[in-house]
Amino acid sequence: MKTSKLSLLLILGVMWLTLITPLIILAGDDLPTTYHPATDPYDGWRLGTQAYTFNRFTFYEAIDKTASLGLDWIEAYPGQVVSKDRPDVKTHYTMPAEIRAEIKQKLADAGVRLVNFGVVGLPNDEAECRKVFDFAKDMGIETIVSEPPEEAFPLIDKLCQEYKIKVAIHNHPKPSKYWDPNKVLEVCKGRSKWIGGCADTGHWMRSGVNPLEAIRLLEGRIVSAHLKDLNEFGVREAHDVIWGMGKANMMAILSELDRQKYKGTFSIEYEHNWLNSLPEIRRCVLYFNSVAGNLNPSGWQDLFKSDFSNALLKPGTWTWEDDVLTWQGGDYIWTKDRYGDFILDLEYMVSPNANSGVFIRTGDLKNYVHTGIEVQIHETTDGAKYGMCGAIYDCLAPKQNVAKKANEWNHYTIVCKANKIYVVQNGVQIIDMNLDLWTEAGKNPDGTKNKFKFAYKDMPREGHIGFQDHGQKLWFRNLKIKKL
Repeated sequence: MKTSKLSLLLILGVMWLTLITPLIILAGDDLPTTYHPATDPYDGWRLGTQAYTFNRFTFYEAIDKTASLGLDWIEAYPGQVVSKDRPDVKTHYTMPAEIRAEIKQKLADAGVRLVNFGVVGLPNDEAECRKVFDFAKDMGIETIVSEPPEEAFPLIDKLCQEYKIKVAIHNHPKPSKYWDPNKVLEVCKGRSKWIGGCADTGHWMRSGVNPLEAIRLLEGRIVSAHLKDLNEFGVREAHDVIWGMGKANMMAILSELDRQKYKGTFSIEYEHNWLNSLPEIRRCVLYFNSVAGNLNPSGWQDLFKSDFSNALLKPGTWTWEDDVLTWQGGDYIWTKDRYGDFILDLEYMVSPNANSGVFIRTGDLKNYVHTGIEVQIHETTDGAKYGMCGAIYDCLAPKQNVAKKANEWNHYTIVCKANKIYVVQNGVQIIDMNLDLWTEAGKNPDGTKNKFKFAYKDMPREGHIGFQDHGQKLWFRNLKIKKL
């Protein structure tokens, strides 16, 4: 009887492991199942936007602009109109549950995560403070940015520890209470790790404070940052400029935070050229990614460089337009490098009735149809199930249709690991493929036919990545890849 019970337990254990092993592999390697991964170039640094950058627009527009920059994080502020459809509703910690739910869905659809909220008041009033903390907890916010009265800190510290949510003390320019980093350090003294500074480099500069010296002074107490570079130092009317081109000494600031082993969020708060700041912000992102990626690389890289130096393509077939890879016609585009196990994260948009695909692990570019695996891109789901959007072409249909309409951005995360291929589209895992089940050439495991001369289990496990030219207009952006 003991042996039978043991055998049964072993059998059940093996069955259980068989079922969850793919999930263990995914979780263990931080691979996505229902959400695209963060693609930050520095391990532990998260670059996002402070929505105040887009205060001439709605919060939903701020989310879309953040996504268009390839950023995964956003900091909201109280008082921004939520959407054009809701002109009377503004972002605030008192928003009703239905508005919060709608915002969460918008964030999920865009692949952007709300991590900070502020600058918001935290008075010495427990009932009112709890409203802010309850809101933060419900929305998944990690850090509340505030300039509280000194007498409120015992209460705030208690709530921080209870909710496991940080409070970052912000420094508006003189004569605000916390313009001097020494004052921030003073009110942090004796407080828990959950309280620290929100390093607003631009406001320090406006107050005549050297941001590099302020960051050194607050070592160990910085929990968030509003990163800015200004055209002048010590001038209240100074304005933001592209990072690295102003008076902040941005390279030294980032190097110092790296030395301090800072881990956390950098919010871009670009307070200039309000209606058309995206081109300048893109250059800030490029600067940050270059510097940060060299300080502590996470492994994420651009699939195609801006000069196409790592691409194989005919001149004039593809071009960059505002950091969007745009099809011009005439041929495919391929990576020079070959990739085996990897995570590929990208967005694509198609014109009406367009058809294309992402080729992965393509072994022979002269015979890409039969030596590569195609993740289908299609404007509709018409036709054979193995040819619909999200399918592994002619082999495996997606679990469900989550493709968006033409002229809307879709998000793909494609993971290849040994014999497994996973595809996440718009936040839903639609493909979980075991190549080893395709044991015959021209035949799928369910008995249906496919067009391929080789069994999929024998397909190359390493090869080029490419985008298909199928004669219709399409666009790609935020193309990031990480080798596993």
